[in-house]
Amino acid sequence: MDKWDVIVVGAGPSGLFAAMEVKRLKPDASVLVIEMGKDLEERKCPLKDVGRCLACPICDIVSGFGGAGTFSDGKLNLTKDVGGDLASIVGEDDVWNLIDYVDRIFLEMGAPRKLYGEDQEAIEKLKSKALRAGLLLIPFRIRHMGSDGGYKVLMNFRKSLLNMGISFRFGAAVDRILVNNSHVRGVKLTSGEELESKYVMVAPGRVGASWLVKEARRLSIKIKGGKVDLGVRVEVPYEVMKEFTEVLYEPKLIYYSETFDDRVRVFCVNPRGEVVTESYWGIVTVNGVAREDYKTDNTNFAILVTTKFTEPYKDTIAFALSIAKMANNIAGNQPIIQRFGDLKRGRRSTPSRLSKSIVRPTLPSAISGDLSFVLPYRYLKDILEMLQAMNDVMPGIASDHTLLYGVEVKLHTAKLDLKKNLETKAIRGLYAGGDGAGVSRGLVQAAASGAWIGRDIAKRLHG
Repeated sequence: MDKWDVIVVGAGPSGLFAAMEVKRLKPDASVLVIEMGKDLEERKCPLKDVGRCLACPICDIVSGFGGAGTFSDGKLNLTKDVGGDLASIVGEDDVWNLIDYVDRIFLEMGAPRKLYGEDQEAIEKLKSKALRAGLLLIPFRIRHMGSDGGYKVLMNFRKSLLNMGISFRFGAAVDRILVNNSHVRGVKLTSGEELESKYVMVAPGRVGASWLVKEARRLSIKIKGGKVDLGVRVEVPYEVMKEFTEVLYEPKLIYYSETFDDRVRVFCVNPRGEVVTESYWGIVTVNGVAREDYKTDNTNFAILVTTKFTEPYKDTIAFALSIAKMANNIAGNQPIIQRFGDLKRGRRSTPSRLSKSIVRPTLPSAISGDLSFVLPYRYLKDILEMLQAMNDVMPGIASDHTLLYGVEVKLHTAKLDLKKNLETKAIRGLYAGGDGAGVSRGLVQAAASGAWIGRDIAKRLHG
């Protein structure tokens, strides 16, 4: 049996920062990072080559070195208020210090110096405009690396980690966390191989959230009920949102629907970006990216409705993916695209109707159809209300020509019961961080949780 000081499960920002901090503070520690996806240079989505999503069993967009967010659009949201609940666990002062540290590391690795969200006078005007329409605008500082810039940053990060002596195992999936007398002792891979370790940090990301919940229940680790974000990706001409995106890059807008009082939010805005696909276990969903070296005429963003289930239903991930699977069945395992005007009129979009739209779709593989056959009425009503409210501050959002892609899913696992150091309360030596553990919902707070864990493990290795 191989023996390590530390095993990290998942090579996303949380896992990578944890590994880096251990080696930075305890250079002689042996650290292994296990990742079920591919190494960075091998991560290649076939969409651009074949023109359609192939629903790969392990999606290169969401799995592999760097994780999902850093590899796709690479937004660094420098705030405690967006992208996770880490402050509620470790404290606000420590979170701000961690965010500053994470930002500094990303800059050292080549992230752009340009910051959005610093023009306070312009921000106050936009906040006032949003409030009059019943929308809450949450401003924050943000750096945008883009999918191309994020790749370069990850290349530098990878080189640095290898130089530190961190080991990696790609294409390897963990089946079980091994425990003896309430103390972690390693992991067992799906191949049957067992790896022994003094400390284990699990950060499987959203794609590994259901596995982590299953393991937590098996190990009697308490978990709190999870939420699900479900909705559509919207595509409009760049000029429609220009007033907001030039100041904030990503305007975070929150709305509470009149009909159901549900929380509806704008997420992942991509000025001059493009709509892309990603898959979870062969189920195709949509997302958006923007690049620094290539610009389109459109801006895309997600409208997501947040739902939290109570007893007896617990599997929020299965609920969201069942709706996505239904959309796949209707559209031949591809996303659905529909004009907003067709949705309002209760009719499906057809290739002929789409050809009359002034908005040219950036995801040509999407199949024209009718999202009302897929999304539950409650979600659809919330989305329609949100678009109308946004139209009051950004005229043109609710245009007949606006394009809607479905469905978009953001998987949030149930939150594990963790100590302040992000060690599980039930199993000594077992830590959990990032999106998969319900600690974060974005790459900055995911990275911050990893740095926090790495420091604690290094301290304990020092004795």
